[in-house]
Amino acid sequence: MQQSLDMLIARLDTLLDDLSDAEAAQSVAIAAVAPQHRAGAVNLVHYTTLRRRDRRELQNDLMDIGATSLATAEANVQAKVHAGRNVLAALRGDTGPWNLDAINSALDGGDAILKANSDALFGPMRPDRPTRIMVTFPSEAADDPRLVTALVDAGMDVARVNCAHDEPAAWQRMAANVRAAATTAGRSVRVSMDLPGPKLRTGPILDGPAVGRARVTRDESGHVLAPAGLWLTPAHHPASPPAPAAPARHPALAVHVDEAWLSARGPGDVITLHDTRGPERTFTVTTVSPDGVLAQGHHNTYLDNGAKLWCSDSATTAGGIPPVIRRLTLNTGQQLVLTTDLAPSHMASVGHLTRLGCTLAEAIAALRPGDPVLFDDGRIAAVVESVEPGEATVRITQAQPGGSHLGAEKGINLPDTVLALTALTPEDDSHLPFIAAHADMVAVSFIRTAGDVEHVLDRLHAANADHLGLVLKIETRQGFENLPAIMLVAMRHPRVAVMIARGDLAVEIGFERLAEVPRQILALCEAAHVPVIWATQVLETLAKTGQPARAEITDAAAGERADCVMLNKGPHITDAIRTLDDILARMSEVQTKSRTLMRHIHSWDVR
Repeated sequence: MQQSLDMLIARLDTLLDDLSDAEAAQSVAIAAVAPQHRAGAVNLVHYTTLRRRDRRELQNDLMDIGATSLATAEANVQAKVHAGRNVLAALRGDTGPWNLDAINSALDGGDAILKANSDALFGPMRPDRPTRIMVTFPSEAADDPRLVTALVDAGMDVARVNCAHDEPAAWQRMAANVRAAATTAGRSVRVSMDLPGPKLRTGPILDGPAVGRARVTRDESGHVLAPAGLWLTPAHHPASPPAPAAPARHPALAVHVDEAWLSARGPGDVITLHDTRGPERTFTVTTVSPDGVLAQGHHNTYLDNGAKLWCSDSATTAGGIPPVIRRLTLNTGQQLVLTTDLAPSHMASVGHLTRLGCTLAEAIAALRPGDPVLFDDGRIAAVVESVEPGEATVRITQAQPGGSHLGAEKGINLPDTVLALTALTPEDDSHLPFIAAHADMVAVSFIRTAGDVEHVLDRLHAANADHLGLVLKIETRQGFENLPAIMLVAMRHPRVAVMIARGDLAVEIGFERLAEVPRQILALCEAAHVPVIWATQVLETLAKTGQPARAEITDAAAGERADCVMLNKGPHITDAIRTLDDILARMSEVQTKSRTLMRHIHSWDVR
């Protein structure tokens, strides 16, 4: 026993020496961080040193004796190791001194620093819920103050304005609505503006013909349940068709026609036309309203622009039918040429390869044979076979049986390719002064390296935006792998947070690692005393449909380890906020970061 204790103490002493050596090696980087991050920077270096070697054998040996597990060392690594060493020394018979007050203070100090940093960025926490709730705004939030008030009243703490959509004038109105609602509610609600960064997406695809379809609704036996509908609306001021009434499942086909011809229509009028396939079809007017006329028929009907509609010996010409949006169909084994040429793509003729534009020429230039390429959130996978100036030929390695469809403006991920791009595009950079005037924090996308963060800090300073909080979105494999170095640079900024953007991150690292990697990011940020935002698809089914999926309740509960949880927009978003508020409040009683709290479980009382 004595020999085992001596060996364990020696191993912990070696670990403590390693922590000190790493701190000395990173002294310049640590000295550069903001004062409120100094302790966090030291502990970050200690934690990465702890995790850069396999410590499981040491961990098990310490647990067997009851000294410490090292499993909850994130808040203060050095103090946790010292505490474990003290236990071992006491078991060996040493008499101290132990300096317990200093160790206890250090162990508790990490939590206090993280709370202060979180409060500085997100505002004061709720008494019953330490984890904040961030909500992505829909476009309607710019002109609907009642919607914003409802979000604040439901429990929103941070409003996220996605600057990939709408315009600065709309962003300004969103922010103003938040300020007004927060003032009325008597509490702090922060505004975050999210810059999209470089957009790596598929280029345009040639549209199909401008043909629309009026569809009947049938039951499983093929019997008509509801007729097909034509929504005839004036060409000079068209209106959207009304929502289909049950049992109809298909909206009426909107067709723009001459206003004078339309004004002569009344209930019971019979309209005749020719389907693009040839047959004559008839539709009977059933509803006349100020916005348009609804006519219904008993056959599926295809109609194109320029078709003639007849009624009572007078005719009008159909218009306003949009072209069919085409997608490429890609099969496993098929070749595809990615090109910097953004001319609309079309399916290749026999003997020719399909060509598809890529929105970032730098991405094509960076590709190398063997690099993986992922399309549309990883639904389609490919590998680069050859690269020529301005183009790269890839071979599809993963697609659905029968082929997967790939449309325009779909995301492209290059998990193994190093891109010579800054996280801020020139357009992003131009928005920084506006964001500095109207928001509390700015979120920056696709952070990959410490150099990306240095560039962002330089641009914030140039835009007189140093007062903004800074949110770094980790959504690439490179960003995850470089996170310790990224954090040390980011902590030069006084108010900083990390967002775990699990959507793109899952594509980059593989869905198999999605349970593991976000936990590692949470642990690293806890060690740095830097707050974390848990993002992407939290309670998404509830927000969209009003009914949560079982699995997403568990996922939302896991967000309690973060300092803020992000919800996306949806028609039932206020229900999602209230549900998340309840989940996080309950979880705060049984979990704090990686530590389980031993709350009294009344359900197990003896009765």
